[in-house]
Amino acid sequence: MATLRLGDTAPDFTVDSSMGMINLYDYLGDSWGILFSHPADFTPVCTTELGTAAKFKDEFDKRNVKMLALSVDSAASHAEWIKDINEVQNTTVNFPILADEDRKVSDLYDMIHPKADSTLTVRSVFIIAPDKTVKLILTYPASTGRNFYELLRVIDSLQLTAYHKVATPANWKNGDNVVVSPAIATADAKKIFTKGVEEIKPYLRMTPQPNL
Repeated sequence: MATLRLGDTAPDFTVDSSMGMINLYDYLGDSWGILFSHPADFTPVCTTELGTAAKFKDEFDKRNVKMLALSVDSAASHAEWIKDINEVQNTTVNFPILADEDRKVSDLYDMIHPKADSTLTVRSVFIIAPDKTVKLILTYPASTGRNFYELLRVIDSLQLTAYHKVATPANWKNGDNVVVSPAIATADAKKIFTKGVEEIKPYLRMTPQPNL
């Protein structure tokens, strides 16, 4: 199986979940999507992650991002696990957890890394654009929980740079100045970015975030 890379079309699938059968493309529609995998149900780090994800759902909704989690256990197991998550995280899991018992989705998305574990999925994150292309791939070891503030920051950057000829610098967050695309000459950039362009070096030009 070929490794999934940035820019590839996200493989479609239809599987059971904690909210019934789900087809990826139908579920996403014209929205962005975030798919994140968990090694197994009833695991401690995953319990904190899914509770946190539920608390962040409004932020993902604001960005037109639909959430999907995945574990290699059954939908019935997910239902029992969700009770624990809701209890200990003081939240309500409000998005589907895919049931990938046969590893179908895990294989499509290369989520099983034999040198980490031969059967359980690593902590993968995939951000999928409305055109169904993969825009971000992150892989964490099972021992390290995800930073959901960082995932929101990346989505803000992906959505901004998808529609404007800019890039985001190190540690950028929504509202900060951005980098003018190197493909644009400075003279043209000054016409495009009417809030101003600061030329630090010929190849490094900064401008206020254009969609604010």
